[in-house]
Amino acid sequence: MSRAFLLVMDSVGCGGAPDADQYFNGSYPDSGANTLAHIAQACAGGLADTGRNGRLALPILDGLGLGAAVRLASGEATPGLAAMPSGLWGAATEHSVGKDTPTGHWELAGLRVPWAWHYFPDNTPAFDAGLVAHVCEKAGCAGILGNCHGSGMQMISKHAAAHLCTGWPICYTSADSVFQIAAHEEWFGLARLHALCAALAPRLHQMHVGRVIARPFTGSIETGFQRTGNRRDYAIVPPAPTLMDWVQAAGERVHAIGKIGDIFSMSGIDTLHTGTDQALMQHLFQAVESADDGSLTFANFVEFDSLYGHRRDVAGYARALEWFDTQLGLLLPRLRRDDLLLITADHGNDPTWCGTDHTRERVPVLGVGCPAAAIGLVHFEDVATSIAAHLRVASQGFGKSFL
Repeated sequence: MSRAFLLVMDSVGCGGAPDADQYFNGSYPDSGANTLAHIAQACAGGLADTGRNGRLALPILDGLGLGAAVRLASGEATPGLAAMPSGLWGAATEHSVGKDTPTGHWELAGLRVPWAWHYFPDNTPAFDAGLVAHVCEKAGCAGILGNCHGSGMQMISKHAAAHLCTGWPICYTSADSVFQIAAHEEWFGLARLHALCAALAPRLHQMHVGRVIARPFTGSIETGFQRTGNRRDYAIVPPAPTLMDWVQAAGERVHAIGKIGDIFSMSGIDTLHTGTDQALMQHLFQAVESADDGSLTFANFVEFDSLYGHRRDVAGYARALEWFDTQLGLLLPRLRRDDLLLITADHGNDPTWCGTDHTRERVPVLGVGCPAAAIGLVHFEDVATSIAAHLRVASQGFGKSFL
């Protein structure tokens, strides 16, 4: 029996979303945002030479059709990415409202989001008095810090001293549908932080807030503060079966790598591995070596987004892409003859764009283990239907197979 591997390069968009003008970073629309094209152009212009040099070098991804997918999606120039495609290649358009991680992943897994997510206003305070009182009740404290839009380390740097003094949690949000809580692992307590987020999740999910996120940190005023790897996301359970449930219903196993467990609240997942992207890549190599016949391995590599996209670090993003390409070159020869491997993304996060939030973009779709073909412009949900067709399991979504 064959196996399937779905790799999501978190935020590696390729521009061209037809509704990008309806999405914003602050007051600036996402029209023209293009994560891959703008990184390639910056590299070619000598603007991304920190820790690397020259044009963006992605011989494996570009050989499969990455540059061609960017040009198809947006028409933008891709200096350094000009190979003749040798794999299955195209670009996918998202239909659900949103440009966040759950929205993109759910649709890639065959489920369009059936509601409008709740987004907190970009005001101070961002949260109403009733929600703040609920947080205080669950946390056992007299108040909260933050109560606004902000990035994680910015919020920690600004409020950590007051947090250590008062014991109040640091609560903030972003352009995504999220409620985030930062707290010191020792002073506040990691178990207490996780329990607080779990206790708040039902109310926030009823509001259609997509995720409650625990953001623990350590350190001191004297030495500085650092986030730890003990983040935990409490996401809404998908309201209908997804690709993973389809595979399980057929009696096969689903292996998750990275954020997949959080994004889908472990629905339809048999095993889960987490860690840094380097650790996740090693788990992916192990899955290629030993995953069961008929299984699906679904992996998310988040650091393109979390470390470089949001921080608008073009050189760092380019380095991460080149590292991933090198690893992919080592991985592909290990696939079995009947395996299918698809590579895509969930949204954009153009590091050359204004603001710090995701950008609404199409995403590349690249395939190995199937006949080389230009599949054109497809839909996010077609990815799920195509994998189901490859594994010969019944699909329940509205997508069409491009295999």
